Amino acid sequence: MSKPLLGPTYDEMLFPDTIDSAVRQKAASVLDANELDPLNLFNITWKNINNEVRKLVLPPELTGIDANVVVLLGNGFPSGSHKVGPAYSILMEGILDGEITKDHTILGPSTGNFGIGTAYISNLLGLKAVVIMPDNMSKERYERIKKYGGELDLTPGSESDVILTLERTHELMKNPMNKVLAQFELFANYRFHRHVTGGSAIEAVAGIGNGRIAGFVSAPGSAGTLAAGDQIKQTFPEVKIAALEPYECSTLATGGRGQHRIEGIGDKMCTLIHNVLNTDFVILIKDEETIQGLKIFHDGMGVLEQMGVDACFVQQLRYSFGPSGLCNIIGAIKLAKHLRLGPGDNIVTIATDGFDRYDSVLADMKRRYMELESFVLHRWAKDIFVNADEQHIYDFRRTADKGRLFKQKESDWIRFGYTKAFLDNLKQQSYWEDEYNKVKVYNKKLADFRAAEL
Repeated sequence: MSKPLLGPTYDEMLFPDTIDSAVRQKAASVLDANELDPLNLFNITWKNINNEVRKLVLPPELTGIDANVVVLLGNGFPSGSHKVGPAYSILMEGILDGEITKDHTILGPSTGNFGIGTAYISNLLGLKAVVIMPDNMSKERYERIKKYGGELDLTPGSESDVILTLERTHELMKNPMNKVLAQFELFANYRFHRHVTGGSAIEAVAGIGNGRIAGFVSAPGSAGTLAAGDQIKQTFPEVKIAALEPYECSTLATGGRGQHRIEGIGDKMCTLIHNVLNTDFVILIKDEETIQGLKIFHDGMGVLEQMGVDACFVQQLRYSFGPSGLCNIIGAIKLAKHLRLGPGDNIVTIATDGFDRYDSVLADMKRRYMELESFVLHRWAKDIFVNADEQHIYDFRRTADKGRLFKQKESDWIRFGYTKAFLDNLKQQSYWEDEYNKVKVYNKKLADFRAAEL
Protein backbone atom coordinates (compact mmCIF):
# COMPACT_ATOMS: atom_id res chain seq x y z
CA MET A 1 0.00 0.00 0.00
CA SER A 2 1.51 3.35 -1.07
CA LYS A 3 1.28 6.65 0.72
CA PRO A 4 0.12 9.80 -1.10
CA LEU A 5 2.49 12.76 -1.25
CA LEU A 6 1.73 15.63 1.13
CA GLY A 7 1.82 19.41 1.21
CA PRO A 8 2.39 22.00 3.96
CA THR A 9 2.68 21.70 7.72
CA TYR A 10 0.38 23.65 10.02
CA ASP A 11 3.13 26.22 10.49
CA GLU A 12 3.62 26.57 6.75
CA MET A 13 -0.10 27.18 6.24
CA LEU A 14 0.08 29.99 8.81
CA PHE A 15 3.48 31.27 7.66
CA PRO A 16 3.75 30.46 3.92
CA ASP A 17 6.92 32.57 3.72
CA THR A 18 8.66 29.64 5.47
CA ILE A 19 7.95 27.36 2.48
CA ASP A 20 10.89 26.86 0.13
CA SER A 21 10.78 29.95 -2.09
CA ALA A 22 10.95 27.97 -5.35
CA VAL A 23 8.02 25.80 -4.28
CA ARG A 24 6.07 28.85 -3.13
CA GLN A 25 6.56 30.65 -6.45
CA LYS A 26 5.62 27.59 -8.50
CA ALA A 27 2.54 27.05 -6.37
CA ALA A 28 1.45 30.65 -6.86
CA SER A 29 1.84 30.29 -10.62
CA VAL A 30 -0.57 27.33 -10.84
CA LEU A 31 -3.27 28.69 -8.52
CA ASP A 32 -5.21 30.21 -11.42
CA ALA A 33 -3.51 28.45 -14.34
CA ASN A 34 -4.07 24.83 -13.25
CA GLU A 35 -6.13 24.30 -10.10
CA LEU A 36 -5.62 20.52 -10.24
CA ASP A 37 -1.83 20.75 -10.02
CA PRO A 38 -0.81 19.13 -6.69
CA LEU A 39 1.42 22.14 -6.00
CA ASN A 40 -1.81 23.92 -5.04
CA LEU A 41 -1.51 22.16 -1.69
CA PHE A 42 1.03 24.87 -0.88
CA ASN A 43 -1.59 27.55 -1.57
CA ILE A 44 -3.65 26.45 1.44
CA THR A 45 -3.25 29.65 3.43
CA TRP A 46 -5.14 32.85 4.25
CA LYS A 47 -2.25 34.83 2.76
CA ASN A 48 -1.45 36.03 -0.74
CA ILE A 49 1.89 35.72 -2.51
CA ASN A 50 3.09 38.81 -0.63
CA ASN A 51 2.33 37.01 2.65
CA GLU A 52 -0.48 39.45 3.49
CA VAL A 53 -3.76 38.16 4.93
CA ARG A 54 -6.50 38.38 2.31
CA LYS A 55 -9.08 40.63 3.93
CA LEU A 56 -11.51 43.50 3.56
CA VAL A 57 -12.21 46.19 6.16
CA LEU A 58 -15.84 47.19 5.75
CA PRO A 59 -16.49 50.95 5.75
CA PRO A 60 -18.93 52.61 8.21
CA GLU A 61 -21.06 53.78 5.27
CA LEU A 62 -21.98 50.10 4.82
CA THR A 63 -22.01 48.84 8.40
CA GLY A 64 -23.44 51.87 10.19
CA ILE A 65 -20.96 51.44 13.06
CA ASP A 66 -17.70 53.14 14.00
CA ALA A 67 -15.88 49.88 14.81
CA ASN A 68 -13.90 48.16 12.06
CA VAL A 69 -15.37 44.95 10.64
CA VAL A 70 -12.38 42.96 9.33
CA VAL A 71 -13.35 40.06 7.05
CA LEU A 72 -10.87 37.32 6.14
CA LEU A 73 -11.56 36.19 2.57
CA GLY A 74 -11.79 32.45 1.90
CA ASN A 75 -12.36 32.62 -1.85
CA GLY A 76 -8.60 32.93 -2.46
CA PHE A 77 -7.98 29.37 -1.30
CA PRO A 78 -7.65 26.63 -3.95
CA SER A 79 -11.15 25.53 -5.04
CA GLY A 80 -12.52 28.87 -3.81
CA SER A 81 -13.17 28.12 -0.14
CA HIS A 82 -11.14 27.86 3.07
CA LYS A 83 -12.74 24.46 3.66
CA VAL A 84 -9.84 22.90 1.77
CA GLY A 85 -7.79 23.69 4.89
CA PRO A 86 -9.57 21.34 7.28
CA ALA A 87 -10.05 18.76 4.49
CA TYR A 88 -6.30 18.72 3.87
CA SER A 89 -5.46 18.73 7.58
CA ILE A 90 -7.68 15.74 8.34
CA LEU A 91 -6.25 13.82 5.39
CA MET A 92 -2.70 14.83 6.25
CA GLU A 93 -3.00 13.59 9.82
CA GLY A 94 -4.61 10.34 8.67
CA ILE A 95 -1.81 9.67 6.21
CA LEU A 96 0.92 10.50 8.74
CA ASP A 97 -0.73 8.22 11.30
CA GLY A 98 -0.78 5.39 8.74
CA GLU A 99 -4.59 5.21 8.76
CA ILE A 100 -5.10 6.36 5.16
CA THR A 101 -3.43 5.00 2.03
CA LYS A 102 -4.19 5.22 -1.68
CA ASP A 103 -6.20 2.02 -1.37
CA HIS A 104 -8.87 3.74 0.72
CA THR A 105 -11.98 5.61 -0.37
CA ILE A 106 -12.40 8.96 1.36
CA LEU A 107 -15.84 9.88 2.69
CA GLY A 108 -16.74 13.54 3.18
CA PRO A 109 -19.99 14.27 5.05
CA SER A 110 -20.91 17.85 4.22
CA THR A 111 -23.53 20.35 3.16
CA GLY A 112 -21.28 21.74 0.45
CA ASN A 113 -17.93 23.48 0.82
CA PHE A 114 -16.26 20.80 2.92
CA GLY A 115 -17.50 18.24 0.39
CA ILE A 116 -15.97 20.31 -2.39
CA GLY A 117 -12.76 20.51 -0.36
CA THR A 118 -12.77 16.75 0.21
CA ALA A 119 -13.17 16.03 -3.51
CA TYR A 120 -10.52 18.60 -4.39
CA ILE A 121 -7.83 17.55 -1.91
CA SER A 122 -8.48 13.87 -2.63
CA ASN A 123 -7.95 14.59 -6.31
CA LEU A 124 -4.61 16.31 -5.63
CA LEU A 125 -3.50 13.39 -3.46
CA GLY A 126 -4.66 10.70 -5.90
CA LEU A 127 -7.48 9.38 -3.72
CA LYS A 128 -11.06 8.43 -4.51
CA ALA A 129 -13.68 10.58 -2.75
CA VAL A 130 -17.38 10.12 -2.04
CA VAL A 131 -19.23 13.15 -0.68
CA ILE A 132 -22.32 12.51 1.43
CA MET A 133 -24.59 15.55 1.50
CA PRO A 134 -28.28 16.63 1.44
CA ASP A 135 -30.05 16.55 -1.91
CA ASN A 136 -31.39 20.12 -1.75
CA MET A 137 -28.23 22.25 -1.88
CA SER A 138 -27.22 24.66 -4.67
CA LYS A 139 -26.55 22.88 -7.96
CA GLU A 140 -23.20 24.65 -8.28
CA ARG A 141 -21.92 22.70 -5.28
CA TYR A 142 -22.79 19.33 -6.84
CA GLU A 143 -21.24 20.37 -10.15
CA ARG A 144 -17.97 21.42 -8.53
CA ILE A 145 -17.68 18.16 -6.57
CA LYS A 146 -18.11 16.24 -9.82
CA LYS A 147 -15.61 18.54 -11.55
CA TYR A 148 -12.99 17.50 -9.00
CA GLY A 149 -13.73 13.81 -9.54
CA GLY A 150 -15.82 13.26 -6.43
CA GLU A 151 -18.83 10.97 -6.33
CA LEU A 152 -22.09 12.07 -4.66
CA ASP A 153 -24.14 10.09 -2.15
CA LEU A 154 -27.19 12.28 -1.50
CA THR A 155 -29.43 12.09 1.56
CA PRO A 156 -32.93 13.60 1.89
CA GLY A 157 -33.41 17.21 2.94
CA SER A 158 -31.38 20.41 3.08
CA GLU A 159 -28.95 22.28 5.33
CA SER A 160 -30.94 21.46 8.46
CA ASP A 161 -30.89 17.71 7.82
CA VAL A 162 -27.18 17.04 8.17
CA ILE A 163 -27.88 14.43 10.86
CA LEU A 164 -29.11 12.20 8.02
CA THR A 165 -25.78 12.60 6.26
CA LEU A 166 -23.98 11.58 9.46
CA GLU A 167 -26.19 8.51 9.82
CA ARG A 168 -25.44 7.55 6.21
CA THR A 169 -21.71 8.17 6.79
CA HIS A 170 -21.61 5.94 9.86
CA GLU A 171 -23.33 3.22 7.83
CA LEU A 172 -20.66 3.48 5.10
CA MET A 173 -17.92 3.42 7.75
CA LYS A 174 -18.72 -0.25 8.39
CA ASN A 175 -16.61 -0.94 5.30
CA PRO A 176 -12.98 -0.77 6.54
CA MET A 177 -11.80 0.50 3.15
CA ASN A 178 -13.83 3.69 3.65
CA LYS A 179 -12.12 6.42 5.66
CA VAL A 180 -14.22 9.36 6.75
CA LEU A 181 -13.10 12.98 6.95
CA ALA A 182 -15.45 13.61 9.83
CA GLN A 183 -15.32 17.40 9.93
CA PHE A 184 -17.85 17.57 12.78
CA GLU A 185 -15.82 15.18 14.94
CA LEU A 186 -12.11 15.15 14.08
CA PHE A 187 -9.85 17.61 15.87
CA ALA A 188 -7.64 18.23 12.84
CA ASN A 189 -10.41 20.63 11.81
CA TYR A 190 -10.11 22.36 15.19
CA ARG A 191 -6.31 22.46 14.91
CA PHE A 192 -6.34 24.01 11.43
CA HIS A 193 -8.68 26.81 12.39
CA ARG A 194 -7.20 27.49 15.80
CA HIS A 195 -3.64 27.66 14.48
CA VAL A 196 -4.03 28.91 10.92
CA THR A 197 -7.27 30.92 10.96
CA GLY A 198 -6.77 32.22 14.49
CA GLY A 199 -3.16 33.18 13.86
CA SER A 200 -4.11 34.86 10.58
CA ALA A 201 -6.91 36.82 12.25
CA ILE A 202 -4.45 38.18 14.81
CA GLU A 203 -2.11 39.26 12.01
CA ALA A 204 -5.01 40.75 10.03
CA VAL A 205 -5.71 43.53 12.56
CA ALA A 206 -2.12 44.75 12.77
CA GLY A 207 -2.19 48.43 11.85
CA ILE A 208 -6.00 48.58 11.90
CA GLY A 209 -7.66 50.60 14.63
CA ASN A 210 -6.09 49.82 17.99
CA GLY A 211 -4.52 46.63 16.60
CA ARG A 212 -6.58 44.43 18.94
CA ILE A 213 -9.60 42.15 18.44
CA ALA A 214 -12.67 42.97 20.53
CA GLY A 215 -15.00 40.43 18.92
CA PHE A 216 -14.86 37.37 16.68
CA VAL A 217 -17.98 35.94 15.06
CA SER A 218 -18.61 32.88 12.92
CA ALA A 219 -21.59 30.80 11.94
CA PRO A 220 -20.85 27.16 12.83
CA GLY A 221 -21.36 24.41 10.32
CA SER A 222 -18.76 22.04 11.72
CA ALA A 223 -17.82 24.82 14.20
CA GLY A 224 -14.21 24.44 13.11
CA THR A 225 -13.88 28.15 12.32
CA LEU A 226 -14.95 29.05 15.85
CA ALA A 227 -11.71 27.44 17.04
CA ALA A 228 -9.95 30.56 15.78
CA GLY A 229 -11.53 32.29 18.76
CA ASP A 230 -9.60 30.02 21.13
CA GLN A 231 -6.34 31.26 19.65
CA ILE A 232 -7.47 34.89 19.55
CA LYS A 233 -8.30 34.71 23.27
CA GLN A 234 -4.72 33.69 23.99
CA THR A 235 -3.53 37.05 22.60
CA PHE A 236 -6.55 39.23 23.40
CA PRO A 237 -8.23 37.80 26.54
CA GLU A 238 -10.94 40.46 26.40
CA VAL A 239 -12.27 39.25 23.04
CA LYS A 240 -15.90 38.08 22.90
CA ILE A 241 -16.74 35.09 20.70
CA ALA A 242 -20.17 34.78 19.08
CA ALA A 243 -21.60 31.77 17.26
CA LEU A 244 -24.21 32.69 14.64
CA GLU A 245 -27.25 30.60 13.85
CA PRO A 246 -30.22 30.91 11.50
CA TYR A 247 -33.21 32.45 13.26
CA GLU A 248 -35.22 29.64 11.66
CA CYS A 249 -33.03 26.90 13.19
CA SER A 250 -31.88 28.13 16.59
CA THR A 251 -30.52 24.85 17.98
CA LEU A 252 -27.75 26.32 20.14
CA ALA A 253 -29.72 29.34 21.31
CA THR A 254 -33.09 27.77 22.09
CA GLY A 255 -33.07 24.13 20.98
CA GLY A 256 -34.95 25.05 17.80
CA ARG A 257 -35.12 22.65 14.85
CA GLY A 258 -36.44 24.52 11.78
CA GLN A 259 -35.49 24.61 8.11
CA HIS A 260 -33.42 27.45 6.64
CA ARG A 261 -31.51 28.56 3.54
CA ILE A 262 -28.07 29.68 4.75
CA GLU A 263 -25.91 27.05 3.06
CA GLY A 264 -22.99 25.85 5.17
CA ILE A 265 -24.28 26.59 8.67
CA GLY A 266 -26.98 25.74 11.21
CA ASP A 267 -26.97 21.96 11.13
CA LYS A 268 -29.31 21.20 14.07
CA MET A 269 -26.49 20.13 16.37
CA CYS A 270 -23.70 21.15 18.69
CA THR A 271 -20.74 19.63 16.91
CA LEU A 272 -18.19 17.55 18.77
CA ILE A 273 -15.35 19.98 18.01
CA HIS A 274 -17.29 23.07 19.14
CA ASN A 275 -15.51 24.32 22.26
CA VAL A 276 -18.52 25.89 23.97
CA LEU A 277 -16.30 26.98 26.88
CA ASN A 278 -15.19 29.91 24.73
CA THR A 279 -18.58 30.75 23.21
CA ASP A 280 -19.75 33.98 24.84
CA PHE A 281 -22.81 34.72 22.71
CA VAL A 282 -25.14 33.03 20.25
CA ILE A 283 -26.76 35.39 17.75
CA LEU A 284 -29.65 34.51 15.45
CA ILE A 285 -29.64 35.77 11.84
CA LYS A 286 -32.69 35.62 9.57
CA ASP A 287 -31.90 33.52 6.53
CA GLU A 288 -33.68 35.79 4.04
CA GLU A 289 -31.52 38.73 5.09
CA THR A 290 -28.39 36.84 4.03
CA ILE A 291 -29.87 36.22 0.56
CA GLN A 292 -30.99 39.83 0.31
CA GLY A 293 -27.51 40.93 1.36
CA LEU A 294 -25.99 38.70 -1.31
CA LYS A 295 -28.22 40.37 -3.89
CA ILE A 296 -27.12 43.81 -2.71
CA PHE A 297 -23.42 42.94 -2.84
CA HIS A 298 -23.66 41.31 -6.26
CA ASP A 299 -26.19 43.44 -8.11
CA GLY A 300 -26.61 46.58 -6.01
CA MET A 301 -23.38 48.36 -6.84
CA GLY A 302 -25.16 51.63 -7.57
CA VAL A 303 -27.09 51.39 -4.32
CA LEU A 304 -23.91 50.92 -2.29
CA GLU A 305 -22.23 53.83 -4.05
CA GLN A 306 -25.24 56.03 -3.24
CA MET A 307 -24.72 55.08 0.41
CA GLY A 308 -21.18 56.45 0.17
CA VAL A 309 -19.24 53.22 -0.33
CA ASP A 310 -16.22 53.67 -2.61
CA ALA A 311 -16.83 52.38 -6.15
CA CYS A 312 -13.62 50.31 -6.24
CA PHE A 313 -14.49 48.74 -2.89
CA VAL A 314 -17.96 47.89 -4.18
CA GLN A 315 -16.38 45.90 -7.00
CA GLN A 316 -14.38 43.91 -4.45
CA LEU A 317 -17.57 43.02 -2.59
CA ARG A 318 -19.32 41.68 -5.67
CA TYR A 319 -17.62 38.28 -5.93
CA SER A 320 -16.12 37.86 -2.45
CA PHE A 321 -19.11 36.53 -0.51
CA GLY A 322 -21.68 33.77 -0.30
CA PRO A 323 -24.72 33.70 2.03
CA SER A 324 -22.74 32.48 5.06
CA GLY A 325 -20.32 35.39 4.62
CA LEU A 326 -23.25 37.80 4.65
CA CYS A 327 -24.52 36.05 7.77
CA ASN A 328 -21.16 36.67 9.42
CA ILE A 329 -21.14 40.36 8.47
CA ILE A 330 -24.63 40.89 9.89
CA GLY A 331 -23.61 39.06 13.06
CA ALA A 332 -20.47 41.18 13.38
CA ILE A 333 -22.50 44.39 13.18
CA LYS A 334 -24.97 43.11 15.78
CA LEU A 335 -22.23 42.07 18.19
CA ALA A 336 -20.41 45.39 17.75
CA LYS A 337 -23.59 47.26 18.63
CA HIS A 338 -24.29 44.97 21.58
CA LEU A 339 -20.77 45.46 22.97
CA ARG A 340 -20.92 49.21 22.28
CA LEU A 341 -17.73 49.07 20.25
CA GLY A 342 -16.46 52.38 18.94
CA PRO A 343 -13.74 53.95 16.78
CA GLY A 344 -10.53 51.96 16.88
CA ASP A 345 -12.19 48.73 17.96
CA ASN A 346 -11.93 45.72 15.64
CA ILE A 347 -14.37 42.87 15.15
CA VAL A 348 -13.21 39.99 12.96
CA THR A 349 -15.11 37.45 10.92
CA ILE A 350 -14.58 35.33 7.80
CA ALA A 351 -16.11 34.75 4.38
CA THR A 352 -15.99 31.00 3.73
CA ASP A 353 -16.32 31.29 -0.05
CA GLY A 354 -17.24 33.66 -2.88
CA PHE A 355 -20.20 34.20 -5.16
CA ASP A 356 -19.14 31.62 -7.75
CA ARG A 357 -21.41 28.89 -6.34
CA TYR A 358 -24.58 30.91 -5.75
CA ASP A 359 -25.96 32.03 -9.12
CA SER A 360 -28.85 29.62 -8.62
CA VAL A 361 -29.63 31.20 -5.23
CA LEU A 362 -30.19 34.60 -6.82
CA ALA A 363 -32.11 32.99 -9.68
CA ASP A 364 -34.46 31.51 -7.08
CA MET A 365 -34.79 34.93 -5.43
CA LYS A 366 -35.84 36.44 -8.76
CA ARG A 367 -38.57 33.82 -8.98
CA ARG A 368 -39.81 34.58 -5.44
CA TYR A 369 -39.87 38.41 -5.59
CA MET A 370 -42.07 40.62 -7.74
CA GLU A 371 -39.80 43.66 -7.34
CA LEU A 372 -36.02 43.78 -7.17
CA GLU A 373 -35.54 47.38 -8.26
CA SER A 374 -32.82 49.61 -6.82
CA PHE A 375 -35.18 51.28 -4.36
CA VAL A 376 -35.94 47.84 -2.89
CA LEU A 377 -32.24 47.01 -2.57
CA HIS A 378 -31.60 50.40 -0.97
CA ARG A 379 -34.25 49.74 1.68
CA TRP A 380 -32.81 46.27 2.33
CA ALA A 381 -29.28 47.66 2.68
CA LYS A 382 -30.41 50.18 5.28
CA ASP A 383 -32.47 47.63 7.21
CA ILE A 384 -29.97 44.75 7.10
CA PHE A 385 -26.68 46.56 7.64
CA VAL A 386 -26.93 50.17 8.80
CA ASN A 387 -29.99 49.64 11.00
CA ALA A 388 -29.17 46.13 12.23
CA ASP A 389 -30.74 45.65 15.65
CA GLU A 390 -29.63 43.85 18.79
CA GLN A 391 -32.48 41.37 18.89
CA HIS A 392 -31.96 37.64 19.33
CA ILE A 393 -28.57 37.87 21.07
CA TYR A 394 -28.19 35.19 23.73
CA ASP A 395 -25.56 35.53 26.45
CA PHE A 396 -23.73 32.27 27.26
CA ARG A 397 -20.92 33.65 29.40
CA ARG A 398 -22.13 32.11 32.66
CA THR A 399 -21.14 28.52 33.37
CA ALA A 400 -24.77 27.65 34.10
CA ASP A 401 -25.84 28.87 30.65
CA LYS A 402 -23.32 26.60 28.97
CA GLY A 403 -24.93 23.60 30.61
CA ARG A 404 -27.64 23.37 27.97
CA LEU A 405 -24.99 23.39 25.22
CA PHE A 406 -23.22 20.49 26.90
CA LYS A 407 -26.54 18.63 27.12
CA GLN A 408 -27.16 19.33 23.44
CA LYS A 409 -23.77 17.86 22.63
CA GLU A 410 -24.60 14.72 24.62
CA SER A 411 -27.92 14.37 22.81
CA ASP A 412 -26.21 14.72 19.43
CA TRP A 413 -23.18 12.47 19.90
CA ILE A 414 -23.95 9.62 22.31
CA ARG A 415 -26.05 8.14 19.51
CA PHE A 416 -22.88 7.88 17.42
CA GLY A 417 -20.96 5.88 20.00
CA TYR A 418 -19.35 8.58 22.15
CA THR A 419 -19.56 8.03 25.90
CA LYS A 420 -20.67 10.56 28.48
CA ALA A 421 -17.26 10.18 30.13
CA PHE A 422 -15.56 11.30 26.91
CA LEU A 423 -17.98 14.19 26.45
CA ASP A 424 -17.33 15.28 30.03
CA ASN A 425 -13.66 15.69 29.08
CA LEU A 426 -14.74 18.43 26.66
CA LYS A 427 -15.88 20.53 29.64
CA GLN A 428 -12.24 21.12 30.58
CA GLN A 429 -10.15 23.70 28.71
CA SER A 430 -7.09 21.55 29.34
CA TYR A 431 -8.53 18.92 26.97
CA TRP A 432 -8.70 21.47 24.16
CA GLU A 433 -5.18 22.67 24.89
CA ASP A 434 -3.89 19.09 24.66
CA GLU A 435 -5.62 18.69 21.29
CA TYR A 436 -4.19 21.96 20.03
CA ASN A 437 -0.67 21.06 21.14
CA LYS A 438 -0.75 18.17 18.66
CA VAL A 439 -0.05 20.79 15.98
CA LYS A 440 3.63 20.52 16.97
CA VAL A 441 3.44 16.72 16.82
CA TYR A 442 2.10 16.74 13.26
CA ASN A 443 4.53 19.43 12.15
CA LYS A 444 7.36 17.11 13.19
CA LYS A 445 5.71 14.01 11.71
CA LEU A 446 5.38 15.75 8.36
CA ALA A 447 8.99 16.93 8.48
CA ASP A 448 10.10 13.34 9.16
CA PHE A 449 7.79 12.09 6.37
CA ARG A 450 9.49 14.41 3.90
CA ALA A 451 12.95 13.40 5.04
CA ALA A 452 12.08 9.75 4.53
CA GLU A 453 10.86 10.46 0.98
CA LEU A 454 14.15 12.11 -0.03
